[in-house]
Amino acid sequence: MLTKIDLQTPAGESLNDITAQVKAFVENSGVQEGLCVIYNPHSTAGVTINSGLDPNTAQDIIGEVRRLVPTRVDFHHIYDTPADAAGHIKSVLVGSSLTLIVSQGKLLLGSSQSILFYDFDGPRRRQVWVRTLSEG
Repeated sequence: MLTKIDLQTPAGESLNDITAQVKAFVENSGVQEGLCVIYNPHSTAGVTINSGLDPNTAQDIIGEVRRLVPTRVDFHHIYDTPADAAGHIKSVLVGSSLTLIVSQGKLLLGSSQSILFYDFDGPRRRQVWVRTLSEG
């Protein structure tokens, strides 16, 4: 089963919590035992898992990724803007997909874990594709 989650991200870099949408899809998919694949089809965004309990966590993650890959004008490829080139590199570091376990019809996540869509070059209309795969 496949679904698409539509997002409108704010300006700049943002971590957007999509946990509730993914959990609801998994629970409605009918899959009891299997996998859930979350795929980001954008080259200036990523998906990751991290704590969703403290909003300062997102602020720290964004700040540190920005420190590791600052927006600059000396990239070899600047198709759109310097933020676009930096976003391509950040997406390589963060990753574009996740595979999670489904057990007893529920997505297995740690108690403080959230599924986060990380946009490096907003504002944009984005999609995340989610597919469940059944064991049987």
